[in-house]
Amino acid sequence: MTKSLAAITFLAPDYDSAIAWFRDALGFALVSDAPMGPGKRWVVMAPPGGDGARLVIAKPGDAQQRAAIGAATGGRVGYFLETDDFARDYAAMQAHDVRFLEAPRREAYGTVAVFADPWGGKWDLIEPARAHGDAL
Repeated sequence: MTKSLAAITFLAPDYDSAIAWFRDALGFALVSDAPMGPGKRWVVMAPPGGDGARLVIAKPGDAQQRAAIGAATGGRVGYFLETDDFARDYAAMQAHDVRFLEAPRREAYGTVAVFADPWGGKWDLIEPARAHGDAL
């Protein structure tokens, strides 16, 4: 039986800049970086704590894929980075020059702020409300 979403493809113009940004700005761990033939690598990054889906960093192979960098979700937030301490992680991300697109706000589902990755993709940093013990 399927139990979880294991990985999500993340398109980036090159592997090394994506590895550096996810590691340095978001604290992700490099799980795998293996050659796969000419110009291709199997690069997997995991969020701090190791919970949740991992990102498979993919370098675009054609013009259609290059056009999708930063636009895979049509301008909507496409990624949700959950935290157990919003203030701590928001400050750490600001210290690493992560570009927040709005000020933090409280919603019924938790504390959230939208930020952009260097390629234009939108993310939520979210500390879920724990009133019912539910995460996203």
